[in-house]
Amino acid sequence: MKFKKKLIDKIKNNKAVIGVIGAGYVGLPLIKEFLQKDFVVYGFDNDPNKIKNLKTFKSYINYINLSKLKKKHKINFHPTSDFQFISKLDVIIICLPTPLTRLNTPDMSYINNALSELKNYLQKGQLLILESTTYPGTTKEIIIPVINQLKYKIGSDFFISYSPERQDPGNKDFDLIKTPKLVSGATSICRLISSLLYGKVVKRVVQVRSLEIAELSKLYENIYRSINIGLVNEMKIITDKLGINIYDVINAASTKPFGFSAFYPGPGLGGHCIPIDPYYLSWIANKNNTKANFIELSAKINNSMPKYVVDKTFQILKKNKIKLAESKILLLGASYKKNVDDPRESPFFKILKIIKTKVGSVKYSDPFIPYLKTSRNYNFKMKSIKVTKEKLKKFDCVVLITDHDNFPYKLIEKYSKLIVDCRGKFKNLNNKIASA
Repeated sequence: MKFKKKLIDKIKNNKAVIGVIGAGYVGLPLIKEFLQKDFVVYGFDNDPNKIKNLKTFKSYINYINLSKLKKKHKINFHPTSDFQFISKLDVIIICLPTPLTRLNTPDMSYINNALSELKNYLQKGQLLILESTTYPGTTKEIIIPVINQLKYKIGSDFFISYSPERQDPGNKDFDLIKTPKLVSGATSICRLISSLLYGKVVKRVVQVRSLEIAELSKLYENIYRSINIGLVNEMKIITDKLGINIYDVINAASTKPFGFSAFYPGPGLGGHCIPIDPYYLSWIANKNNTKANFIELSAKINNSMPKYVVDKTFQILKKNKIKLAESKILLLGASYKKNVDDPRESPFFKILKIIKTKVGSVKYSDPFIPYLKTSRNYNFKMKSIKVTKEKLKKFDCVVLITDHDNFPYKLIEKYSKLIVDCRGKFKNLNNKIASA
């Protein structure tokens, strides 16, 4: 058990060398916290711009500040895209995307590609942790076979863990440190070592009995939200037909001190997890000859919301005798949630795609996303415009998609001709302001 003791001693004394593969919204917070605890950290990413920024401690995520680390921790930080440095590590944490294919099945290519490179440099005595959101069975089916090929003995001279990321971008109340960390392991020793590691950077570590429990718990957490958001989105459509304000209904129901948790409607779901996780669970359920009907229905409802927003916008234009082909539309907010610069899976893009082909012109404004980057599904070459009195007057309709706190709402309300509010930001609905 010399490998176990050596690794535990290094972790306890903050001497373990840690590598984080994927320096994005999940990986970068881990890099920051381990550096602050005086660990030597290698940050791996295949994006040369990220590596360039990391070398000067310049953050590319608006709510993460790295500048304070530069003076004290510069010597301990090694941003790189070279996997040869894997051999120098004691701990390897994989924080790579797990998107969907075009058939809505799990796309494990990022993890598989990383493993194909990793395996050439893995050493005995290392701890390998997967943090990516995935289906139950992933660690056993994809990672453990790679280690077995190397003829390492898991739990003896190599250690494997799964610990689902639980980050909520921009949430100041529950950041990485304050959010309990679920930890599992391929063996009890693997679980113990990974628990010691995360105990260095989070306030509470929760050990679970198996890899599959940890993997499924992440899906369950997000599907719980997806289902409840689907419910309130469907309620929004119904209340609209009934002429009732859905936010008044939610506020009234929220006065009940038990049995109710408030969820709020929106233009659709965004982020890497919640729009995707129902399909991951549906896929694994189908593989095991069972169905996830309720879960699939919630995903269907949430995916329909961008079109609902567009239809509502077109109805309002028609009602006000504005010709669709000549109309000028301003979309407010491109990120998937307020106050962050994260556009992943944002409903904004679906809304923009539909509207762009029907109206005279469309612009967007988002203080956190100055221009739209090319992604796997979209290629819009547009720059954000600043919201001013003069510009608002030029548009026939303003659609609020993401309710950033620093939008000038009083100005928007006063000088917009028509407003479609997808977030319940404007309280006084009237002939000028409509909820969607």
